[in-house]
Amino acid sequence: MSKVLTKYENSILVVKRGCRVAEFESVWSDLQGVPFSQGYLDAGGVRTRYLHAGDPGSPALVFLHGSGGHAEAYVRNLEAHAEHFSTWSIDMLGHGYTDKPGHPLEVRHYVDHLTAFLYAIGAERAHISGESLGGWVAARAAVDHPDRIERLVLNTAGGSQADPEVMKRIIALSMAAAENPTWETVQARIKWLMADKAKDYDDIVASRQRVYRQPGFVGAMKDIMALQDPEIRARNLLGSAEYGAITAPTLVVWTSDDPTADVAEGRRMASMIPGARFEVMPGCGHWPQYEDPKTFNSLHLDFLLGR
Repeated sequence: MSKVLTKYENSILVVKRGCRVAEFESVWSDLQGVPFSQGYLDAGGVRTRYLHAGDPGSPALVFLHGSGGHAEAYVRNLEAHAEHFSTWSIDMLGHGYTDKPGHPLEVRHYVDHLTAFLYAIGAERAHISGESLGGWVAARAAVDHPDRIERLVLNTAGGSQADPEVMKRIIALSMAAAENPTWETVQARIKWLMADKAKDYDDIVASRQRVYRQPGFVGAMKDIMALQDPEIRARNLLGSAEYGAITAPTLVVWTSDDPTADVAEGRRMASMIPGARFEVMPGCGHWPQYEDPKTFNSLHLDFLLGR
């Protein structure tokens, strides 16, 4: 069976040889049936966008996305975690629809925003789970504010090394998408994150394209890219002393196909954190929480619940 599909038809389903049908992946369908809210709150004077699910009286869990990202990075994880936690996924400082401070962003700025957010939601302590940049920020927060962190998850986290080629690639893809947010440039930035390059990730691309089309976002992206500058990155990197100072129970999640660092680097990071648990998810790139949510949610919940 074969059929030539228009672009519109292709956005709904794809008919392949052998009558196999690949359904369109939608952010909305990920959230259908999930009691959640989207809104803004004031975090230390920063208007901060969030997605929230779960009982506000449950223990707090905050998800932090990566460089140039936004809260939708965790749409496939809200439902499972909302059964146990007051679950928040935020647009980090300078990202998404959260306020843009107008200066280069270093890790301490993100940590200050995170602690202000915890204060705004009334959480004296919280579980923090961060991917990429979010993991870097989460680890630094665990060092600087150990009394605020219950359990810590570092998911393909940055902050342990400076690979010049990876840094150049991130800058090139990110600035191309921000300066000219066509479907192709934004999709290239998203596909770089993923292990499966055959998928189009249309709904995530459309969501990010809307973010990048905001007035002034080119300047915001330049500020986000500050941590890819070798000198700025060097003074923000975490070493054995910092990782060794983490007292929160920690899970380090890595993947077989991460484009930023190999499994050995993830294992090295985990080895520096006292008592850290290390897990590798096969068949995933830089977004395992999105690419394989069933496995991620199971691993993640088992750890957070102490199982």
